[in-house]
Amino acid sequence: MGVLAAAIRFGFCVLLRRIKERMRLVDVEEEDEESGILESMDEVLIEGTGPKRFPYKELVVATDNFSEEGKLGQGGFGGVYRGFLAEQNMEIAVKRMSSSSNQGKKEYISEVKTISRLRHRNLVQLVGWSQKRDSFLLVYEYMPNGSLDYHLFRKKSHLSWPVRYKIAHGLAAGLLYLHEEWEQCVVHRDIKSSNVMLDSNFNAKLGDFGLARLVDHGLGSQTTALAGTMGYMAPECFSTGKASKESDVFSFGVVLLEIACGRKVVEHEAEESEVGLVSWVWELYGGGRLLDAADETLNEEYEKEEMKCLMSVGLWCANPDHKSRPSMRQAIQVLSSEAPLPSLPSHMPVPIYYYPPAGTTSTQISFTCTGEVTNKLELPVPSSSIQMPSVNVGQTE
Repeated sequence: MGVLAAAIRFGFCVLLRRIKERMRLVDVEEEDEESGILESMDEVLIEGTGPKRFPYKELVVATDNFSEEGKLGQGGFGGVYRGFLAEQNMEIAVKRMSSSSNQGKKEYISEVKTISRLRHRNLVQLVGWSQKRDSFLLVYEYMPNGSLDYHLFRKKSHLSWPVRYKIAHGLAAGLLYLHEEWEQCVVHRDIKSSNVMLDSNFNAKLGDFGLARLVDHGLGSQTTALAGTMGYMAPECFSTGKASKESDVFSFGVVLLEIACGRKVVEHEAEESEVGLVSWVWELYGGGRLLDAADETLNEEYEKEEMKCLMSVGLWCANPDHKSRPSMRQAIQVLSSEAPLPSLPSHMPVPIYYYPPAGTTSTQISFTCTGEVTNKLELPVPSSSIQMPSVNVGQTE
């Protein structure tokens, strides 16, 4: 019995050592992985010229251990928490991307690398970042007035017409910088009212670059996985799987209409003809009753010509035909009264999709637009052609 007991103890000790060794190897692998991410960041970020790497513990302290009382919002990536850096005497917003995040490491690295190199008054400034194993943190300047959607749809406060027009101009300026004025074209891919942040003076700043992609100037659309938010995504994104400056312009147009009308892009509780914002406003435009779509909470306290201008540019940008949309520079010229209002068709164009002939190997889908207005877009997909993504066009975040 003594020999058996000794053998059992010996076997247990060997097993325990092996378990500890495996745990040590796992820790080393995780440290190596973390080191790889940090080195990847350091290849792009230059010390002292942009965002800094924060010790993880410092951000834990700054956010009071990510206190629920200081939580500013929640998304698919995780939560955003208010914090305070004592040494810098600075308020911050910390975006905490959880290990189960739909965005994950790839989008985390993409967001850091993209926005860290951008400098514009109408873009949310990235202050720093931190990473510890499966916890990813992005540190932004704090926006005291939150996001645009809170004011428009959740009535956090009443936005006067001058403030709304200023927000539209600010967002346009930020997008012009991304599309034309930086060294590369940045396609944001997720422009929506909840990603338009407002500082203490209600200046608009575009944020959330987790889906952004860099494109060389002069190049066309880039093939990507379908990404964005339903309602704000351009029609061609569903058929081609490509994002472009033109698809960003479409999303911008939707936001302009939300600012003018004070309602979401999709209102399920509205009458059938008013569920979709773009189609509803376009119908009023064609009937010469464009101002009927103006936000009622403004009590007609707005400049009528500016309201018509904002809605007209919104429709111009949100044209289902991507070839008929303006560039951001053209849109700004109209918003600034440097160019006349666009001449739009009286009926909203509807994209008609053309599939490759049977027997061809191409998976490209081309489309044109007609002036016919319908409530439903039929896509008769032949069994031999490619599969279209299954989406609910009425779903928004």
